Amino acid sequence: MQRFPLHTVASAPEACKPALQALEQKLGFLPNAIATMANSPTLLSAFVGAFGSFHGGSFNAAERQVLLLTNAVTIKCPWTIAVHSTFAIEEGMAESEINAIRQGKLPMDPKYAALSALTRALIEKRGNVSEAEIARFTAAGYAETQILEVVAGIGVSTMAATTTNLAGTPIEDRLKSHATAFA
Repeated sequence: MQRFPLHTVASAPEACKPALQALEQKLGFLPNAIATMANSPTLLSAFVGAFGSFHGGSFNAAERQVLLLTNAVTIKCPWTIAVHSTFAIEEGMAESEINAIRQGKLPMDPKYAALSALTRALIEKRGNVSEAEIARFTAAGYAETQILEVVAGIGVSTMAATTTNLAGTPIEDRLKSHATAFA
């Protein structure tokens, strides 16, 4: 059951309209997660700030999708799994890499595997990762400071996943082929 209405730019609270217009222009559509967040100017503002900061960081587009999809799978959010699977394909990631993450496995690419493993460990262990886990991340070619960008990515993805899970946000038709249901 959908708990909150999906806002459009026209129906959203006045404080949300500029952010919705900007996101719709940037993404080419207004994702239902963002349309749901528009019920709260506070949440939408927090998401937009975190989203912009994370997307302006040092990870490339495919690495961002590895991180965001890993978060979506770890949190078990059908909407964010669908959107980040779709975006990963659009970024040119191999479907085998995407499917590995969706199945809770590590991708074959060593950098993707290190990023996915650290992301999952940070979520599951609530930040209490081991020195060995950090060493595997840096051995793959990442800087230790990029762990903090992983934290930012987890934060932005968790806002979307928690919102859509709580709200029962529907998955858009264009994303449904990548939807996953959880019991």
